Amino acid sequence: MEDFITVAIFNYPHEITILKHLLTDSGIVYFFENETMSSIVPMYSQAFGGIKLKVHPNDLETVTEILDQFNRNNHLKIV
Repeated sequence: MEDFITVAIFNYPHEITILKHLLTDSGIVYFFENETMSSIVPMYSQAFGGIKLKVHPNDLETVTEILDQFNRNNHLKIV
């Protein structure tokens, strides 16, 4: 996992829930750095540097496409 690179950074755990399903369905190996600490103490997320999506460089292109599509088609809003 030391070869994994940061592709995106999120502030809150709820922002990554759907993204986890999209990545898993695509067969991408990933992990979110700082996810547990941000779940325990959400207000410290920025102090930890946010929740970082880490993927292998070989999956970078696929993950970038998934993120772009997710951002374009994300009609879910938190009220």
